[in-house]
Amino acid sequence: MDGALGPPDAMAENEDDLTPMMSQYFALTRRYEDALVLFQVGDFYELFCEAAETAARICEITLTAREDSTGSYPMAGVPIDNAESYIDDLLDAGYRVAVADQVQDPDEVSGVVDRAVTRVVTPGTLTEDELLAGDDNNFVAALAASDPTVAGSDVERPGGFGLALLDVSTGDFYATTLSDAARVRDELGRFAPAELVTGPGVAGERFEREVFVAEYDDDAFDRGAAAERIRTQFGSVDALAGDAEIRACGALLDYAAYTRGSVASRGDSTHADVSTTNEDEPQDKLAYLNHLTRYDPRDYLQMDAVALRSLEVFDQRSVHGVEGTALVDVLDETACALGRRKLTDWLRRPLTDREEIEARHDAVGELVADPMVREELHEHLRDVYDLERLVSRVSRGRANARDLRALKDTLDVVPEVRGLLADVGCGKLRDLRAGLDDLPEIRDLLDRAIVADPPQELTEGGLIREGYDETLDDLRETEQSGKEWIDDLATEERERTGIDSLKVGHNAVHGYYIEVTNPNLDSVPEEYQRRQTLKNAERFVTPELKDREDDIVRAEQRAQDLEYDLFCEVRNRVASESERVQAVAATLAELDALASFATAAATHDYARPEMGGDSLDIDRGRHPVVERTEPGFVPNDTRLTPDERVAVVTGPNMSGKSTYMRQVALAVLMAQAGGFVPAERATLRIVDRIFTRVGASDDIAGGRSTFMVEMTELASILRAATEDSLVLLDEVGRGTSTTDGLAIARAVTEHVHDELGATTLFATHHHELTADAERLDDAVNLHFAATRGPDGVAFEHEVARGPATASYGVEVAKTAGVPDDVVERARELLDESAGAADGADVGEDGASTDVQSSDADTDEPPNTDETPAASSDLAAELEDVNVAELTPVEALNVLHDLQRKID
Repeated sequence: MDGALGPPDAMAENEDDLTPMMSQYFALTRRYEDALVLFQVGDFYELFCEAAETAARICEITLTAREDSTGSYPMAGVPIDNAESYIDDLLDAGYRVAVADQVQDPDEVSGVVDRAVTRVVTPGTLTEDELLAGDDNNFVAALAASDPTVAGSDVERPGGFGLALLDVSTGDFYATTLSDAARVRDELGRFAPAELVTGPGVAGERFEREVFVAEYDDDAFDRGAAAERIRTQFGSVDALAGDAEIRACGALLDYAAYTRGSVASRGDSTHADVSTTNEDEPQDKLAYLNHLTRYDPRDYLQMDAVALRSLEVFDQRSVHGVEGTALVDVLDETACALGRRKLTDWLRRPLTDREEIEARHDAVGELVADPMVREELHEHLRDVYDLERLVSRVSRGRANARDLRALKDTLDVVPEVRGLLADVGCGKLRDLRAGLDDLPEIRDLLDRAIVADPPQELTEGGLIREGYDETLDDLRETEQSGKEWIDDLATEERERTGIDSLKVGHNAVHGYYIEVTNPNLDSVPEEYQRRQTLKNAERFVTPELKDREDDIVRAEQRAQDLEYDLFCEVRNRVASESERVQAVAATLAELDALASFATAAATHDYARPEMGGDSLDIDRGRHPVVERTEPGFVPNDTRLTPDERVAVVTGPNMSGKSTYMRQVALAVLMAQAGGFVPAERATLRIVDRIFTRVGASDDIAGGRSTFMVEMTELASILRAATEDSLVLLDEVGRGTSTTDGLAIARAVTEHVHDELGATTLFATHHHELTADAERLDDAVNLHFAATRGPDGVAFEHEVARGPATASYGVEVAKTAGVPDDVVERARELLDESAGAADGADVGEDGASTDVQSSDADTDEPPNTDETPAASSDLAAELEDVNVAELTPVEALNVLHDLQRKID
């Protein structure tokens, strides 16, 4: 963000000379010095001086000038009706935006109109539909250190860090404690907040790779102030564990209140501008927040941002400019926004408790078995509006009459859903049915109070149903009867005066009038009073017409004012039941997510997994995304048991190694989220974390090469994986020299096997690792075979036991379209490399199968009498090798093992 956006220094020195309006503007810019202030002037939001120049550059709007008695100022403005699109541009450029609205009616004020900041818009606190990116959660996070006096976010501390996450648009509020910065990054990757505010002792720049980091006042993280704010909101701090959580939650509440324009700047008690909360609530209480959920990340299957990205759970990978498909999109058969967010949350935080997992499986299974109930449930849920965001707007005083009507229409669906689930058998669905509260008193209130098709604006009338309020009905009757009298006036006056062209009209400036054309002016009665002269006519009023007009205007204005007051009363009544509405929303969301899992399972032939045990045992497993996009997908089995928990997977490029590994991980993820899996049958152990080191990427801007990124990700895995983890490793060590890469790959294999004990799939082109898999007790070799034919290499995409016999690198290059001359030259070089083996039998891609020493070709045998004992042992071992029966890879492995022993 650029520097200060308030008045220039020279202007500040002579601020007493500013006009009242400009003085008001600059007072707000000082109060909100960290934001661009959009200052309402009529139908526009205006900015001045440096802020105007900044907005003009970012939003590509015209920079003009304002001139008054004190000077000339750069000025830029955007229309209020289209302000959100410009605000979005300013947010993308890294600015906060403070919206200063007129809070007085200009027609009722003599002098400058009061303005107040009604909201501060930041990336993480969006509530406007025009700014929110779809139906997904939009979180803002706050991070506090357990010991704020210790600088640096990577320092290990007792209690670590407190992390709080809030979606202002829905009211979802979470808190947890994390031991170190790596765990913080995991959670930031999992929740993907749009914004992070950090407290003292936290180096926010260290998290800028994961999230947009925003500055905020350190005083908001004070333990005492934070605890008091939590007590104001929730009554107590007992649900939280430790000071760090309290500081994070309190600061986040403070930040949320700041962004609605209702909390004072530190040291400036005049900052409280506008409050949209109910009058009987504390000033600083956020009415839409009813629950604070504390969670332990260990209660869920954990995946960091790397795993989520490489498994393409939420992010769609673009290939050759064509947008791909993410797992969430494959599984998303939800009917409403509530269900979409719940499904996303379940995939973000899969379960680790077997009973909870199987409860979801029971519900999905029942819905799979009863397509009629499933389809009817989907149809009913299609009529459900976004209750969470609706009730948030209601509680913040920003809901209009259409929002209330949408809420009523949604509550009307609840009895239908409850009736549909009357005969369900499983406990999960019965519990959800019992939680369906249709709030009959609120439904009745909204039905009686709000018209079926209300206008968008709240101040133009037409919101409240006839019969809801007697006084309003009387005012409307007065207004209507007056207008009917005026409608009849033209006919009566034409008959009385004989002026056939006489007409009665109305405009905003002169009100009601009787218009007579110039040729008929001699026939105008004496009691007509001239009101306006036109080119070809005169306009008149009569005393009776003026009286009627006054009656109509008074009744119309009083009716509009009363309607608005009645609407606010209804809205506040609904807001008082926000907790019940949120509970209904949560229940409908779960039903929609379960139905989505069931629809996906029924449509794509997924199987219910059996959970528990110590193995991953899958029959004919498939990749849920790839099978939808690639016809003829080849299913594969998976057997990873305690005795074979590390699988070294070899085979040519494009043979399917990476797809196979990912589909195993996705089956685990889907099962623990509560869904069925793409397989004929599956028995799955419950894992605590999924780690991936798959694919090549760099971070040049951050000074990290592809290999450094690979090693950083690998280090995270080796530090955090446990025997209950699932680890996917793909081509570890390829970013450096062959010798170094092989050494790293072998060391990693041994460490995963001997120290971590994690269930691991390790895809590699280092064929030497296949010897390690044969040597290690709990490891196994798997491979993807390919065959060479007259048309090139054919990939079978089937996994089999044992190591691959070839890599087919040159053949893959040819298939990929590498020019023929390059391919042929590669083959020549490969032959030359093979010839360098001094007559050795060369396998595919130059792998030598000759394990005899060069002394074997000499005329005389070596002098065994002078050979050390170790050499004698090696010679004896060589005598036992049957070269004719070795595959090229086995021969290479034997040779490598002998060299290692010599070393």
